[in-house]
Amino acid sequence: MTVSLSLFMGVCLLSLFTRRTISSMIEAGAFSAAYVTVPDEEVAKKIAHGVVSAKLAACVNIIPKITSVYEWEGKINEDSEYLLMLKTRTSKVDALTKFVKENHPYKVCEVISLPIQNGNPDYFKWISDVVPA
Repeated sequence: MTVSLSLFMGVCLLSLFTRRTISSMIEAGAFSAAYVTVPDEEVAKKIAHGVVSAKLAACVNIIPKITSVYEWEGKINEDSEYLLMLKTRTSKVDALTKFVKENHPYKVCEVISLPIQNGNPDYFKWISDVVPA
């Protein structure tokens, strides 16, 4: 019984140490979530496939049927759009923005990003594996 409890505690400590070690290797802000709005599903899929294929993002979530209210050229507009949520390295945001601008139908397209401060270290490792530095 004592050996089993000691073994269990050892495995738990090793797991905690490994998790903390991986976490300490992930620098806060090294990864970002970027947001892009698009007019329809066709453009959403074109941009999503393009940035993932170009290794500018590891993953893109396509969120349908959002409503955007905004001012453009002095008028208040309301449009149905899709929202893309992209996960990438922060160092890739400028290249990602360039790609989106070159493949987006809007005259001024939304590309904004927020640095990720915390999260699942395994997920960050996956982004690192998919999106080269």
